[in-house]
Amino acid sequence: MQLYNTLSAEERAKLIDEAGKDRLTLSFYAYAKIQDPQKFRNDLFIAWNALDALGRIYVAHEGINAQMSVPADNFEAFKDTLEAYDFMRGIRLNVAVVHDNHSFLKLTIKVRNKIVADGLNDETFDVTNKGIHLKAQEFNDMLEDPNTIVVDFRNHYESEVGHFEGAITPDVENFRESLPIINGQLQDFKEDKNLLMYCTGGIRCEKASAYFKHQGFKNVFQLEGGIIEYARQIKEEGVESKFIGKNFVFDHRLGERITDDIISQCHQCGKPCDNHTNCANDACHLLFIQCDECKAAMENTCSTECLETIHLPWEEQVAKRKGLKVGNKVFRKGKSDALKFKSSGDLSTQTLGKAESKDIRQKIKIKKTLIGKAEHYYSKSKIAQFLLEKELSVGDKILISGPTTGEQQVAVTEIYVDGNSCQTAKAGDQITFELPFRVRLSDKIYRILESEKA
Repeated sequence: MQLYNTLSAEERAKLIDEAGKDRLTLSFYAYAKIQDPQKFRNDLFIAWNALDALGRIYVAHEGINAQMSVPADNFEAFKDTLEAYDFMRGIRLNVAVVHDNHSFLKLTIKVRNKIVADGLNDETFDVTNKGIHLKAQEFNDMLEDPNTIVVDFRNHYESEVGHFEGAITPDVENFRESLPIINGQLQDFKEDKNLLMYCTGGIRCEKASAYFKHQGFKNVFQLEGGIIEYARQIKEEGVESKFIGKNFVFDHRLGERITDDIISQCHQCGKPCDNHTNCANDACHLLFIQCDECKAAMENTCSTECLETIHLPWEEQVAKRKGLKVGNKVFRKGKSDALKFKSSGDLSTQTLGKAESKDIRQKIKIKKTLIGKAEHYYSKSKIAQFLLEKELSVGDKILISGPTTGEQQVAVTEIYVDGNSCQTAKAGDQITFELPFRVRLSDKIYRILESEKA
């Protein structure tokens, strides 16, 4: 009986591309009293693995927290697996605004002490005694009430790229830090103020609202389904968005755009930008905001030190990070003296720029010729491998196109054939070169002959 992954991310990506079917990215959570989390975990793995469902899921005695990718064809069957449990019947599924077939490449279900780490050891605290849920329009209406205090219960790197107007945005790196900070700030408003809170999908606010009720706050409200559900409702119901900017998400997309307003800056040059990335130096993994120009100049690194490191021989890079615990820095760090334009804490909703509203998969009008296909999937950016059907030379402008990658134009600055640098590769050669984005097995490579105005 299979209870764990047997395929690598690369192998899974290949199967997804070969299947050629759309997948849905979604999230959900439920607080409940689970007697045997390990058995619950194993039963879910068996059911979901059979449906080719993937994702990152945490289960505990207090409930379940899940971010997942599910084949669209299996969506109804997937919902049936949830209906098998009383506490998940009719559960709200937060379906992403933008989908990506490669948002998750493994099914990982872990048993944890808690589904949301809160740092609390109060046995009298009842997490199911939650605040009142508000839909998008109701949330907007309460925002307008001068008797309302609105609090963002996300981390500094999340609120920096997007938040609600007038929200308190704590300068914290995790949820457990925010509870005592907000509790201390709002002690004088327990009786007479509306405490209005929000987070990404609702799970942090579910616990926070119960915590603040336990602390004696009388009027506690939360955004139902978090920003993800808010975005769906404002789109479908024509409600005005009081959320400004982008919603940070915890898969490789790192964000869903809610409005075209850019309220943050490239951490390196200060240009209006709200695109998060992780430093390409495997010994760093710093999460930061980087514009396209700095990404190209700094080769997706956060500092000159990291830039120098990635050009060292691989053996030296491995030796430098020996003994360092770097895996948990993804999504966690986000601050460095090297980042001159990092903002956190008391944030503004001032618009610094506007994002292009066109679909990222919009076809670029160019004259091109197909010269090859992707041969390998890498879970990180930087390396691309293609099998050529026609000649390619250093200096050529190319277009890499695929259903998930979209359409990306780059200039070829180096080519490797069998590990050796060359100026021109011929048909039949298996080539590799560096790119600032990930390549999928469904991607094709074209030589650009002539651009046309759209």
